[in-house]
Order: sequence, then C-alpha cells, then structure tokens
Amino acid sequence: MARRVRHSARPDARLDRTPTGRKRKDGYVVRLGVSLEPDLLALLDHWVKARNSPSRSDAIRALIRKELAEHELGDPDSDSVASVLLIYRHDAPNVLRRLTAVEHRWGVHVRASSHVHLEGGSCMQLIGLVGKRDEVVNAAEDLRGIRGIAFGRYSLGTPAVAGGTTGHRHPHPGSGAPHETSAGDPPNASSAAPASAASAATGDRI
Repeated sequence: MARRVRHSARPDARLDRTPTGRKRKDGYVVRLGVSLEPDLLALLDHWVKARNSPSRSDAIRALIRKELAEHELGDPDSDSVASVLLIYRHDAPNVLRRLTAVEHRWGVHVRASSHVHLEGGSCMQLIGLVGKRDEVVNAAEDLRGIRGIAFGRYSLGTPAVAGGTTGHRHPHPGSGAPHETSAGDPPNASSAAPASAASAATGDRI
C-alpha cells in the first residue's frame, strides 16, 4: 500500500539560497514528508550512521539514485560506465601481452587504464570503460577472463543519475553519423550474448 506523502505545491524560495543568502547554483530542492514505520526508520538511521551520511535526506537520495541506476542499466543500450579491477602476477607467462591485446581490442571503450605495483610480485590493473551497457559488460568479462588473471571484478554505473553522459560517440565507418561501435571493436562484440545488468553483481573470478 502506498504511503501518504506530503509535498509543497511549490519549492520554498529560501531553499534556493545558501545560509549567507546567495543563490544556489544547483537550483531548487523540494521538501517533502515521508511516513515510515518505526523499525524501518531505525534501520535507515543505522544505515545513515554506517555510511557516514550527513543526513537522512542524503541517504535517501543515495538510495533513490541507486534504484534509478539499476533501472537504467536494465536497458542493454543504456549509456554506461564500468570500473574493472584485475590482480595478477607480473611474472605470469604472457599475461601482460594478453592484457594489452584485449585493451586494444576494446580500445574505443577503454577510457583509462592504471597499473599499480604491489608487493610479492603481484600487480593491480584498474580500467575504466564507457559505452552501451552490453558493450561495457562484454569488455569487462573479456578483460577479467584473460588467462593468467588471478582475480577479476567489475562494477557498473551510469552517469545519467548525475545528469550526465559518457560522451561515447564516434563516426560510424562510411558515414558521418555518431555511432557507438566502430571497426576497432572486437568482431564478436555485437554477436556476443547480451549480458544482464545483474551480471555485474556476480561473484569474483579467481
């Protein structure tokens, strides 16, 4: 059953001002009242404290954005980003050659790649990907599936929840129209089985 929610008919103009009276750059915010059962409120307060949120409002905004992101990522063509974490031994046979080859194969989707030296002969690679959700997921799976990778994990997100885009557009071969794929993409990128948004939450590959 839906809970009754009270909201003002129009935003309070005072909320568009800083404590010193200056106009906020991010525009209006709207105050509303939400009814919660005492046990649910207690859980919310516990979560607010655990994540070090400045307020209940900040925590609720985070929950709303999380749900909106998951809904957006349900579309295989949604504008998406991914962070990929790989751990491997630097002396593993050909692992660096394979990693470089896969990064080049997905070159138009790789926005950043950072190598971190750890102790004991191990290394960490952090890779930032952009593109359509299915393209990003396929690239992330390809990266963490490299032979010699000891640990691989990735997480998905969308800049839409922050009002932005990845800006991932480039000319399609033979036309001047922006498109999300190019001859630089791997041959199997479009034929690979579509991966669900839930695949980002699958267990680590070891």
